[in-house]
Amino acid sequence: MTQVDEQQQTAGFGAFTVVDVETSGLRPHQHRVLSVAAVTLDGTGRVTREFHSLIDPGCDPGPVHIHGLTAEVLQGSPEFGQVRDQLTAMLDGRVMVAHNALFDYGFLLQEFARAGGALPVQRRLCTLALARRIALPTPDYRLGTLATYYGVPQQKAHDALDDTRVLANVLRALVADAAHLGIAPPLLDCAPDSARPTQSRWPVGRRGPKRPCDFAYPGKLAVAGRLRQGMKVALTGETRIEREELVARAEAAGLDIMSTVSNRTSVLVTNNAHTGTGKTRKAFEFGTPVIDEARFVALLGSVEPGHLKGAAVPEVAAPRRSTVPARAISGRLAGRRILVLGGTHGEAAAARSRIVELGGSAAVNLSATVTDLLLLAGGESDRRARKAGELALAVHGPDLLEQGAIAPAAIPAALTAPGHAEVRPAEPTVLSRGQVIDVPIAEGGNTWTLRATWSQLSAPTVDLVAFLLGSDERVDDSDDFLFYNQPESQGAKLSEDGPNEQSITLVLDDLPEHCTRVVLAASLDGAGLTFGDVGAIELDFAAGTESSTAIRSTLDAATVERTLLLAELYLRGEHWRLRAVGQGYETDLAELARRYGVDVDE
Repeated sequence: MTQVDEQQQTAGFGAFTVVDVETSGLRPHQHRVLSVAAVTLDGTGRVTREFHSLIDPGCDPGPVHIHGLTAEVLQGSPEFGQVRDQLTAMLDGRVMVAHNALFDYGFLLQEFARAGGALPVQRRLCTLALARRIALPTPDYRLGTLATYYGVPQQKAHDALDDTRVLANVLRALVADAAHLGIAPPLLDCAPDSARPTQSRWPVGRRGPKRPCDFAYPGKLAVAGRLRQGMKVALTGETRIEREELVARAEAAGLDIMSTVSNRTSVLVTNNAHTGTGKTRKAFEFGTPVIDEARFVALLGSVEPGHLKGAAVPEVAAPRRSTVPARAISGRLAGRRILVLGGTHGEAAAARSRIVELGGSAAVNLSATVTDLLLLAGGESDRRARKAGELALAVHGPDLLEQGAIAPAAIPAALTAPGHAEVRPAEPTVLSRGQVIDVPIAEGGNTWTLRATWSQLSAPTVDLVAFLLGSDERVDDSDDFLFYNQPESQGAKLSEDGPNEQSITLVLDDLPEHCTRVVLAASLDGAGLTFGDVGAIELDFAAGTESSTAIRSTLDAATVERTLLLAELYLRGEHWRLRAVGQGYETDLAELARRYGVDVDE
């Protein structure tokens, strides 16, 4: 019997289908689904239909020690195409729900495409993102942890059917707690054909995001030599074959198509080597071989096999670099998380800055960790002020920030489910703009996620980008620039977790050898918009992908800027350090990218 009561079951549901997949690896374009389960829910969150099937992937099943699905167990199971129609019937017209939904969505998207169909999912909901948005008092947001917190029994972890049943119960509790706090679930539009066009003419001749090359870099093309999988290829000028088709053929052959020329480019393809383009000049400067399209196409017919890159680094690996402990939090508002409502942009920004000076943490959205509201002029009309009254949160005026004012004890918002197994995580370290802290690798390992969120009431579309920089403060090649159409590179991956939340996950030991600094920035998509329209941006830094926040910063000094440097992670000796930046520019993303050495077409 779970501790999920009727109030939670009737908190408000749409047409949800909970899914889970077990896979042979972590990369949807390379690995396969081994087991898939789906559970449909009605308007009260009750299960109306279940489906589960093992899948014969036609390949090695991968990490059997995790999912327990050996080749012998899978033998005789249907291929994915044989269950596609059943899944279509359960997903069509409904919101797909999963824990770490991007993972399940990516694999289903690839499997439907391989089976000659299209995944019928227009929107998805990630319960991991929803748990973070609520800010449950748990040390992490793993499914097993949430199940324990809500009293939901879990029979067998990494079993697709049991995981969907557990998640359906957890979902009901999450939706109830979100409704109690006045939080909208982070539904994300994800139709395959809904990708936005790029803001600038990034020189990438492909449809959809670039996928990372699976093969190690083998060096430059030898004179009269053959192409080898993993070679970095750049193209410039007009081509007889449509550029998109040529890129697709090269990537299918295992080549790594680049948008810039560097000293690691294996070959430049051009039909006119004497045009004097920037890429051609760089090719001659670096001694990069130059061939024409006809020879390139001929070489594509006999690409030599390459060496696969090393296995994925575990989420928490043995630390390579030492560090020092994080600073203790002190100040009159220590332990308080304060949401500022009302006032002008400048007044609200000044109040949030003062909160941090006094040892507190400035919240951007209402959550279960908010202990107080600070109302400036007009703040009482904000619907969150009314919700705070219902939650019996402490409400203050500007005098809270005055010297000598005494703050009452902090009491965070209560959640609805009875019998919570509550273990509150340690309070995160709060950084003000410009402050620096050593990354606690000894405590958290080598995989870290830097997440940016902004007001759930904010309409502008914000895009996170990242630059992997060398000691010269420039990218080595185009793979070192991550944006929405190229979200993944060696050791780094961008993801969109909700309409007001994006993140970058870094495996520090897997970053390119030349990378000594990672710059995370944000840009706006839309003419006339500035970060003054967005308001404050909250940065959360956490170990792995499912842990609670270890380090936090709120940045809102921007007014007329269109690009904003949020944070940088950099090596200082043997220590990785994190700096909260908050530096804005009135120029667009293209100009910022050029500043870091990215080639951008005019």
